[in-house]
Amino acid sequence: MVWLKRGAIALVGVLVLAFVVLATWEPFAASAAPAAPTRTYTAEIIRDEWGVPHITGKTDADTAFGVAIAHAEDDFFTLQDVVAMARGRYGAVAGEDGAKVDYVYHLIDARGTAEREYPKLPADTRALFEAYAAGLNQYAEAHPGEVKLANLFPVSGLDVAAGFALRQPFFFGLDGVIGPLVAGEELRREHGPDIPGFPRPPLPGGEPAAEAAPKQARARVLPLGEDAEHLGSNAFAVAPKKGGGVTTLISNSHQPLRGGVAWYELVVESGEGWHFAGANFPGSPFPFLGHNEHLGWTNTVNTPDMIDVYQLELDETGTRYKLDGQWRDLESKWVTLPVKLGPVVLPVRKEVLRSAHGPVIRNAKGAFAIRYGGIGQLQQLDAYYRLNKAKTFAEWEGQLSRLAIPSTNFIYADAGGTIAYVYNAAIPNRPTSVKADWRSVLPGNRSDLIWDGAVAYETLPRIVNPASGWLYNSNNTPFTAAGAGSDLDPQAFAPIMGIELKQTNRSWRAYKLLSEASLLDRRALEAIKYDTGYERQGYVARLFDALAGLKAQGKLAEARDLLLAWDFNADGKGRADALALLIIRDFMAADYNNKPFPDVAEKLGAAADHLTTHFGRLDPPMGDLLRLRQGELDLPLDGGSDTLRASTTWDVAEDGRLSLKHGDSFIMWIEWAPGARVSSRSVQPFGAASTRPASPHYTDQMQLFVDHKLKPVHFWRDDLLANASSRRTVTNSGTKAR
Repeated sequence: MVWLKRGAIALVGVLVLAFVVLATWEPFAASAAPAAPTRTYTAEIIRDEWGVPHITGKTDADTAFGVAIAHAEDDFFTLQDVVAMARGRYGAVAGEDGAKVDYVYHLIDARGTAEREYPKLPADTRALFEAYAAGLNQYAEAHPGEVKLANLFPVSGLDVAAGFALRQPFFFGLDGVIGPLVAGEELRREHGPDIPGFPRPPLPGGEPAAEAAPKQARARVLPLGEDAEHLGSNAFAVAPKKGGGVTTLISNSHQPLRGGVAWYELVVESGEGWHFAGANFPGSPFPFLGHNEHLGWTNTVNTPDMIDVYQLELDETGTRYKLDGQWRDLESKWVTLPVKLGPVVLPVRKEVLRSAHGPVIRNAKGAFAIRYGGIGQLQQLDAYYRLNKAKTFAEWEGQLSRLAIPSTNFIYADAGGTIAYVYNAAIPNRPTSVKADWRSVLPGNRSDLIWDGAVAYETLPRIVNPASGWLYNSNNTPFTAAGAGSDLDPQAFAPIMGIELKQTNRSWRAYKLLSEASLLDRRALEAIKYDTGYERQGYVARLFDALAGLKAQGKLAEARDLLLAWDFNADGKGRADALALLIIRDFMAADYNNKPFPDVAEKLGAAADHLTTHFGRLDPPMGDLLRLRQGELDLPLDGGSDTLRASTTWDVAEDGRLSLKHGDSFIMWIEWAPGARVSSRSVQPFGAASTRPASPHYTDQMQLFVDHKLKPVHFWRDDLLANASSRRTVTNSGTKAR
């Protein structure tokens, strides 16, 4: 039996060796680290009483270096996730969900795009990214105990750029196309008439219009953009004539409260004229929205038809596709996806395909190629940087007109009183001379259907200084933006562009309240921004019509009657607010994503069961149900899914409470008053140090957020120094406190 014992020992040895290999292979297989930069950077980081960093450098690059240091001090945990995504290694951190991101990273060739396009960027833009990478490397080197994935650092500017290339298409729904294709599901075709021709969208108060955008399934599967099932942001601009002499811009983006697309507030300044207050996402050296001395802007997600899908005709080998009568080889590359499973990381091999159209996904129904607006482009890195430093509307719009930023609405205001709305989108320049149903899956064997580039900027919806004196967007059609007499005519825009016609409840409410106001001063705008009402329009009307006709008994009938007596206001004061909060979200999600209307009795029963199980009643105060939670702080919230005061999605805790995870996030209120320099106020849901429980700024803004209050933004240096809580200089070689 000696041989059996020896065999068992050998088997144990093999298993131990296999475990060691699986636990350690991934960092060694990662791409070689770039050479460390030789340039020395120096920045000053001053934090105000709320811990918000004001980063100053002699050059813009020095400031970008400081941005990375400051952000890492507050949230190095999330920054590492973003870096892992940018290097195709997120699966080694987040397991299967991370591996899905890594697959898309390879599928859309994010690294290849960065390698081709990053060297083409202007030298000063690249200098910004190299400096930001140096800041990340400096922090990682100084804090090795915080690094959660070996060989993740150092990173280069190209790595940071690859992260932009990965995220870029997801804000207009690419993941909602990739997901169904990978799963072999049908792409859900959105509501709307066939092209050509589509109806005018009604003004709020009429029946909701159908969608015109094509074939886009919006059930997103990746943590890269706004939660598409509960998409939301609000933006408002008011001209002096309507605002009592004050120009106002309100940024009210709805992002996840935590993670890779949660807002981080900062102020940047340099000796080269860069001075901007606002917020960015982890992995960016500059703010994406906010203001400088002269002007400001904010964004909301729009959903034009930016994506076309082609079904390829393959030969019997499945390795070639036909195009214009000729067989072409599918480009094929095998990649290894790391998938963390407990203490080990499994290597999963995956084939990535590409055709002349773009990325290719093969499933049981065939092979499908995807082409989308901004494919293979990376100029947005330069455009955002230039927008930060623009001084006039003409200069600012000149950057937008490049269509380097593939999508998102822009709402603008400036010190001179100009306000503007631009439906920014690099909509594919589809040929009108060919016959095709662009709203369906296209034949992949015709090269005349493979468009190149975007439509002209001049063809996009755009409003400057409307007669109404106000502009808004709440993820609705651009054809309701400025009020009766100032709105654009949808018939003036080509249907082939696929501009959405959808309204949201936030749009119904904003349009009504803005139109009714004789003066939009601070008090009036605060009432609109924090409005918690619902209009009985669209999916809300359909839901309550169904409730009115619902035959029920017992608890279900009691719940129905409670809702039918509701005042359509999620302010937390009504008996039915908690029940309405629970039931409305699913109907909103179905409407947003063009899914079948949910079963009203089923949803009502589930909501009633939840409340009686956890609260012992159908009518608990809504603030007992909906909570803002971080660390030891647990506060009640108001608002609902698709209200202007947005409490959109949540996690359900063991105690039955709903912990907000997506909704009102970073809010910024900017004003240019006569004879005064620009001033602004802001708030975050938690605090500046979003993943540092030991920091005094982990939860210090929560009560402000709950109470509908804002804190000052110390944009000007004299104001900042009067309110500074810390001040130090950071360089490549260390930190010096002052």
